[in-house]
Amino acid sequence: MSRRRAKGRDIDGWLVLDKPIGMTSTEAVARVKRKFDAKKAGHAGTLDPLASGCLPVALGEATKTVSFVMDGRKVYEFTVRWGEQTETDDREGEIVARSEHRPSEAEIRALLPDFTGTLSQVPPRYSAVKIAGERAYDLAREGEEVTLEAREIIVHQLDLVACPDADHAVFHAECGKGTYVRALARDMAVELGTVAHIAELRRLVVGPFGEAEMTPLAALEDTEAPESFLRPVEAGLANLPALRIDGQAAMRLRQGQPAFLRGADAPLGGSAYTVAEGRLVALVDIVRGEMNPRRVFKL
Repeated sequence: MSRRRAKGRDIDGWLVLDKPIGMTSTEAVARVKRKFDAKKAGHAGTLDPLASGCLPVALGEATKTVSFVMDGRKVYEFTVRWGEQTETDDREGEIVARSEHRPSEAEIRALLPDFTGTLSQVPPRYSAVKIAGERAYDLAREGEEVTLEAREIIVHQLDLVACPDADHAVFHAECGKGTYVRALARDMAVELGTVAHIAELRRLVVGPFGEAEMTPLAALEDTEAPESFLRPVEAGLANLPALRIDGQAAMRLRQGQPAFLRGADAPLGGSAYTVAEGRLVALVDIVRGEMNPRRVFKL
């Protein structure tokens, strides 16, 4: 039985999308894939429909570098609405609890150190976390009881930007993989003696990609030259060192075989990506000067 050939064309690189509000990440990736007529596409970190901002979309061989982008830092700006808790922890859900208490700016600032560093966080019931193979949000929407385990997260920085009125506070957060901003707002409210939900959320940075690289969806769909917005596959590997290798080493790596590094300055260990004659060759793990291919690129 023959294998069905993937539709579309071979195109490789990163498109750093400025996702608009009201669209799922899956829909956004589908729109990008359709614009490029690409065979393969994926994204580096889900954004809720309520959220806007940085959604890096990997095309073709760039999908092999997604994990490196997702493991990088993320920066958000978000607005918390005090006094109303929703079932989804954002403004899309129905209100399930209210509180008359509004924290003062001084109370909020005093709390911020407690929400910086390594924390234990229970993800929202409406999240993409899997339970026995099912997404938590699917189970929650079907009315099933959803119990999620706490997980360790890192919040590198959390700042109060403004308190425009008694009901709202604007924050800027830099955090690591797996952090849910909706849960952060929920838990801060509990400590401040009230309830809350996210009213607005914008992601500014994912790994090596930030606002300077973002392309609005409308600009992408209006252009006749979408390739002009593409960044190279290796842009997703900006946090790894690059190694220049010769043709013989490149041939061995492309065949899935190890190759030795040469030169007095060659690293003895760690991870890197290799380049030969200007072309990305492989992601490698280095052990005592020997490069072992982890992912090989067909570029």
